[in-house]
Amino acid sequence: MPDDARHQYALIAKAIAFIRAHARTQPSLDEIAAAVHLSPAHLQRVFSAWAGISPKRFLQYLTKEHALRQLAAAHDTLSVACDSGLSSTSRLHALMVSCEAMTPGEIQAAGRGLDIGYGFAPSPFGTALAGWTARGVCHFAFATADDAAMVAELAALWPGAALRRDDGAAQGLLHRIFPRMPTRGSVHLVLRGTNFQIKVWEALLRTDFGRLTSYHQLAQRLGAPGAQRAVGGALAANTLAYLIPCHRVIRESGDIGSYRWGSERKLALIGWEAAGLDASPDVERERSAAAATAAAISP
Repeated sequence: MPDDARHQYALIAKAIAFIRAHARTQPSLDEIAAAVHLSPAHLQRVFSAWAGISPKRFLQYLTKEHALRQLAAAHDTLSVACDSGLSSTSRLHALMVSCEAMTPGEIQAAGRGLDIGYGFAPSPFGTALAGWTARGVCHFAFATADDAAMVAELAALWPGAALRRDDGAAQGLLHRIFPRMPTRGSVHLVLRGTNFQIKVWEALLRTDFGRLTSYHQLAQRLGAPGAQRAVGGALAANTLAYLIPCHRVIRESGDIGSYRWGSERKLALIGWEAAGLDASPDVERERSAAAATAAAISP
């Protein structure tokens, strides 16, 4: 992914922050462009290159009204997806994710005897740190601190493991997760968490690309309608950004809620996925075809 992808995301994150701060006044394209020190035409080009749609259309996906409409429709879509065990896709996202949980003994060992490759690479949402074992991806984080602090966090999560840096391999992994062209790919995840956390993460893996759900709706799907706080805790414990899509969970009020990698990035993820659906003229056909071939989540 070229370096200009990082620059595009930085500009869009600034634009989103400005829009959030001035939501009541509904800023115009000219005002948003001025806030990020671009001409309106340049901002239009950046948005179109990054999201595939115009800024005006993209910003419609960041409103509370859009979020509430998504929540109203979420019951049926989440139910169908969870019952089938399949994930849908879009023109911009054809990634099939499977996963396996670590055993209690492996968790207790804290990675002792495990080799973990890791590296930094650019993504559509800024620099990302990926970590992987021979069995699959065990860590994926968007940059919120300097490189050393992010590596220290990874090491603290796996204190017994031997870490080996390989930015080239990380770049290859990022190309699979965020392909430049619509291409089918697959990624296997290694999950480390409590039984409840893993159930929450697996339910998220079955949610539709570009669709939102709430903490309450997700708890209901797990058969624990009173466990919204525990669901929130499981989302906060997620160390696999984007791959386990906790960014799709918002509050019942339509507010986006918290996000480990920043609220602007969460909004960018939500808008980018919605734009991916909007940009495809054959979304329903592609989603049906993807559902017929997607990999089931491993227990």
